[in-house]
Amino acid sequence: MRIVGGTLRGLKLAEVGAGDPAAHLRPTTDRVRESIFNLLINGTHGNPIPGARVLDLFAGTGALGLEALSRGAARVAFVDDGVAARALLRANIDKARAMGVTDVWRRDATRLGENRGAPYGLVFLDPPYGQGLGERALESALAGGWIAPGGVVVWEESAPPGPVAGLEQIDQRKYGDTIVTLLRRGHDQAARSSLVDR
Repeated sequence: MRIVGGTLRGLKLAEVGAGDPAAHLRPTTDRVRESIFNLLINGTHGNPIPGARVLDLFAGTGALGLEALSRGAARVAFVDDGVAARALLRANIDKARAMGVTDVWRRDATRLGENRGAPYGLVFLDPPYGQGLGERALESALAGGWIAPGGVVVWEESAPPGPVAGLEQIDQRKYGDTIVTLLRRGHDQAARSSLVDR
């Protein structure tokens, strides 16, 4: 597993073997990761990576977030509550010499709570497949103010995910047994919800 583009291109990441099913470690393959970033960079929705604050939920090895850093993101927050995942994540951050521009949080991605910092413009989401965790994580992220207006979400699943209120689908592609869905938070979502509350 390597970083496939940007300033860290070719950097070999910590070995996971076939993954760790008990820890829900199922790293995104280099080929799928490259396809995801090509989609982000060349899509009609505009490239959200340069200068972005990135939130990597169910981060696992951190390959998606580190790939974003390699391609110009400003900072990445990695969220994972798995012990094995966080050990690999820390090893990969060390390999990338990215300690100063990353945060690692031991937290349940489906219960993020309130975000006390600036919201994130790019969110990666690679939950254990088929358990409905992606929907719950995004609902939690929206409720806690984690996703910036206009922010882009990249969601990996084994089947097309259901709609999440407040996010619109802007693209969807199938790569082998992985379905990648791109979503965007509307700029007027906060205004709409405050009107509904009245």
